[in-house]
Amino acid sequence: MSDYIVRATAANETVRAFAIDSTEMTATAREKHHTFPVVTAAMGRLMGATAMMGSMMKGEDDKLTVTIKGDGPIGQMTVTVDSHGNVKGFPANPCVDIPLKYAGKLDVGAAVGAGTMTVSMDLGLKEPYNGQVELQTGEIGDDFAYYFTTSEQTPSAVGLGVMINTDSTVRHAGGFIIQMMPDVEEETIATIEKVLQNSKSVSEMMEAGMTPEDMIQALLGDLNPEIFETVPVRFHCGCTKEKVAGALATIQTGELDQMIQDGEDIEVKCHFCNSTYKFSMEELKEILAKRNEKNSLLK
Repeated sequence: MSDYIVRATAANETVRAFAIDSTEMTATAREKHHTFPVVTAAMGRLMGATAMMGSMMKGEDDKLTVTIKGDGPIGQMTVTVDSHGNVKGFPANPCVDIPLKYAGKLDVGAAVGAGTMTVSMDLGLKEPYNGQVELQTGEIGDDFAYYFTTSEQTPSAVGLGVMINTDSTVRHAGGFIIQMMPDVEEETIATIEKVLQNSKSVSEMMEAGMTPEDMIQALLGDLNPEIFETVPVRFHCGCTKEKVAGALATIQTGELDQMIQDGEDIEVKCHFCNSTYKFSMEELKEILAKRNEKNSLLK
């Protein structure tokens, strides 16, 4: 089944929740970036959380970008999602191989390290909204929970999981976000805290065959949850040769001239999906000519 998010409320709409099955997008990211298992897990968690956060956006053209920059061997990871559920992302270093945290447990926190998480929301305003927090554990879920609680003043619980097969392929990926609204009662908070303390991990729930709907029920079943929307999500970059040509047209004239003088075709690779686009000398000359023509019209 394709990836999707369910959105729900509980406790008379004083709690809102999101749950995701992000197995396919995590597998696609692994295939495109040739990630080692611990990087697959880190990217899978980041994409799942960013996708759920993106489903909170309301505008047709809204975009959300989350960047985690740590001093661990992965370095930096960037994930972007639009309001239509299209997710893309890349790690700075896809080839990280470090010891397991313990038997069967990948050490994502050590691979990420200490650093920052930056959230940039393009909501169609003059300037994007930017928020940044220090990484708490580098395990991704804890870091998102800290961001929501401190930057958005919304107490939140975030659970994320990625299970990797012995052949390094993705077995399961998913997660949940539970958020307390301003009018939530203390009794409701206590109920959720008790459930979270005793609940299985996301990976355990998915290994047992639980869907996002099942996760919502398992976590909020005592609070009368109501699922009100199902949102499809996928890994989708959207880059094209035309868009890359447009980007080439924005670089400095001297650099473009130098490329042409070198007399060799060039290749441009998209960071987000690793697609490669080739441009011949003739195409580069055409890009330069169009830009010069445009600049002369503007004078």
